Amino acid sequence: MVCYPTFGGSGVVATELGKHLATLGHEVHFITYDVPSRLQGFHENIFFHNVDVPPYPLFTYPPYSVALASKMAEVARRAHLNIMHVHYAVPHATSAFLAKTMISPWCIKIVTTLHGTDITLVGSDPSYLPMTRFSIEQSDAVTAVSRWLRWQTIKHFHTKRTIEVIPNFVDPDRFKPGAKPGLRERLSPDGRPIMMHVSNLRPVKRARDLLDILAFVRARTEARLIIVGDGPERPILEESARKRHMDDDIIFLGNYADIEELLPAADVLLLPSASESFGLVALEAMSCGVPVIASDVGGLPEVVEHGKNGYLFEVGDTGAMAEGAAEIMTDPEVHKRMSAAARSTAVERFPTDRITERYIDIYKRLLFIA
Repeated sequence: MVCYPTFGGSGVVATELGKHLATLGHEVHFITYDVPSRLQGFHENIFFHNVDVPPYPLFTYPPYSVALASKMAEVARRAHLNIMHVHYAVPHATSAFLAKTMISPWCIKIVTTLHGTDITLVGSDPSYLPMTRFSIEQSDAVTAVSRWLRWQTIKHFHTKRTIEVIPNFVDPDRFKPGAKPGLRERLSPDGRPIMMHVSNLRPVKRARDLLDILAFVRARTEARLIIVGDGPERPILEESARKRHMDDDIIFLGNYADIEELLPAADVLLLPSASESFGLVALEAMSCGVPVIASDVGGLPEVVEHGKNGYLFEVGDTGAMAEGAAEIMTDPEVHKRMSAAARSTAVERFPTDRITERYIDIYKRLLFIA
């Protein structure tokens, strides 16, 4: 299992998939430059391999993809791996191809899962596009986390490669309704409703829209905004919040590994992104019975059903997003109905065991296992 170890969706999905495979008895090796954010503590059948990139004066930019390929080949030989499942095309699929070539003629199968910006932003950049296309087409199997992302991949790369859509997933037993005792009171001591946002706070998440949404909501009802995550936009948000006298209405929590503890405390999740290939945090919130207010973009409509388990609005329409959030927070019947629908969607359509079986089916197919 090769992924970025950060709090982003691709690393989270890879980690949770690997952990579930391990519980089923499969031996799973994580290969990356740091321990994945959700791979803390001991897990039976799981092994971690650190990719070290020594600094050399000759290299202006450390060649991580080369070091990764070397480590992948080393682990594959030593552990007798059958499958190399790489998450995020750049540079993981390229490194996997190099590793596979290095250990030839012993055959290892490469599964590449596309997650979003590896296709729409990074991979489609002219500097990376030819290699990204090559790496995708050299993979033994390719999956995408949404129908929208599959279409984007075909559109950007003109590939005839078969791409199977396997959506992200959630553990309904871990992400479930019911806030940790006392947590909601600590987040909102005065009992105000809670809006929550979880992301890496990059520009594509449009986190600045959160302050406009809060301003609109405050004109109608009291509310508190909890921002979970860290990234380049955080200093800008904090300064803007001070200038707009929102200090008492916003809590910046930073990165938080056990997000399943926080989400049930929210009344509504805000996701005003400019682009989302799937929206994993939306699914995790829904599994906790939290309705979602999101942009009507990318793969989000494949998860959030407008008017049923949340609301979808045009990117940047902060007024409409605020109206939707205020309705959910002030109308108990609306909140109850959407909360139940959100939970039902997560449990019935996206449970971990069902989605994991689809990946296992691919592994078996590639290894000719009946």
